[in-house]
Amino acid sequence: MVTSPHATALGFAREEDLDYAISIVETVTWLAGRPDYFDELGEGDVDLDLTTSSGRRASAKIFECLAAALSYQGVSDTAARSYMEAHERPAWRKISQGVRSADCPLLQSHWHFHGCGYRKAAGTCAKPQLVETCPLPKHELRNGNLNQLAYSLFLFVRDVANGDLVGWIDQRLAEAEAGPREGRLVRMGQALIGPLTGVHGASYKVLSMAFSDLLMMGSGRNALWGEVGASLIAIDTLVHNFLVRTGILKRAHADHAYGPQCYGPNGCAAIVSTLSEKIDARQFNRSFPRVFPRFIQHSIWSYCAAEGLNVCNGNRVDDSARCRNEDCRLYRLCDRKRLV
Repeated sequence: MVTSPHATALGFAREEDLDYAISIVETVTWLAGRPDYFDELGEGDVDLDLTTSSGRRASAKIFECLAAALSYQGVSDTAARSYMEAHERPAWRKISQGVRSADCPLLQSHWHFHGCGYRKAAGTCAKPQLVETCPLPKHELRNGNLNQLAYSLFLFVRDVANGDLVGWIDQRLAEAEAGPREGRLVRMGQALIGPLTGVHGASYKVLSMAFSDLLMMGSGRNALWGEVGASLIAIDTLVHNFLVRTGILKRAHADHAYGPQCYGPNGCAAIVSTLSEKIDARQFNRSFPRVFPRFIQHSIWSYCAAEGLNVCNGNRVDDSARCRNEDCRLYRLCDRKRLV
């Protein structure tokens, strides 16, 4: 019998299957995990000044941090970063000025903005008669969806968070923390991410990624931020496919296609979270929390990604058959399942 009821609920019916999953993920974390994970976050905290800035003063900086982080979708991190360096990142002041001077009725509020439909390549939108005076095309972002995302997020901060994103986060976490101890971190994470999925183009995955780092950077001013940030998991195709190829999903009776099911009761996020409870992250850095799902998930991503160790991905593995990448340190241990 498996010792953890939670693991049993996830489908690891045999203790050896759970042990296998823990061994694979812990090995990958040793290989690809960054013990200096907090160092880069510390540099970001200095830039944001979350500890001493007032909520409204910090909101503009947080907005710019989040808007840039949410731009890392649809292309590689390297491509997204290069484009922003060569062109521009969403800026609070410029967007604020654009909203104030806009004639478009869709820019009245966060709730009006739905259905903007701006397309950069076509140079059109839902109100084509106003596109020439619209502020969205004045931003050199990678595509029209990112222009919409930046304005939608700005309007969310202004209208839903009343211009004080720090205070809004504090309030959402405090309200969600009340209640049973069980599921506390999940509740708090959903209390933040759920409303923000109403921002144009902001998926649960990219919001989890962006908020995880932001919240950990702000742990010095509010301990709840750090707890929730460490618990947030972003499942992309690399992490999902890793769990398929290694046979972890199969052993957990959790086979599913990449997509919303990854965040379901028996999905990738739940499995990574459960395995994280079994892997003491303090062995990688004494300053880490014992349970650190974000670090474990990021280590899996880094093992797979071209920007990381570049081992377990579609460029290195012919997914029409079992993996033959003998350079992989897991090769002799791994189930090497074929993607279907």
